[in-house]
Amino acid sequence: MSTVKTSETQVGGEQPGRQRADDAWTVMERFYAAEAAYVATGGFGKASYEPVAALLDPEVVLHQAPGLPFTGTGVWRGHEEMERFLAVFSEVWEAMEFLEQQHWGDTNTVIVRNRVRFRARATGKQVDALIMQLITVRDGRMLECRPFYWDPQAIAEACRLDGDDT
Repeated sequence: MSTVKTSETQVGGEQPGRQRADDAWTVMERFYAAEAAYVATGGFGKASYEPVAALLDPEVVLHQAPGLPFTGTGVWRGHEEMERFLAVFSEVWEAMEFLEQQHWGDTNTVIVRNRVRFRARATGKQVDALIMQLITVRDGRMLECRPFYWDPQAIAEACRLDGDDT
């Protein structure tokens, strides 16, 4: 089960406490919950991708940082590639818990500061990660996401088996 703490101040013209059902932050709150449930259930072949896909624009693009255990090509486009990304992601992680979230944005764009605790599937090691994400939304669905990891080395080390120097 994930714990989500969010700021209560909306920036960019929205009044505090008044969020539209399809504003960028509201879309991402639903996405983070669906993503965490997908990973917790075991990912590809074990979890339904539909709750995640419903929150993605057909032209979605995810730009991942190089050097992470789940980066792949670095750019994942469309629903099929996003499903492949989440399959790889859920092979790496067996749990993800949102410890703290702050956000700034408006209807179409949001910057999210996530503090997330991951547990690596292969090693059982936990790592707390700070991730900033720049996200755009179109028609109530995530269109583009650019995550920036504060300490990618810590993430890689949590996934590294003892004696594995790669």
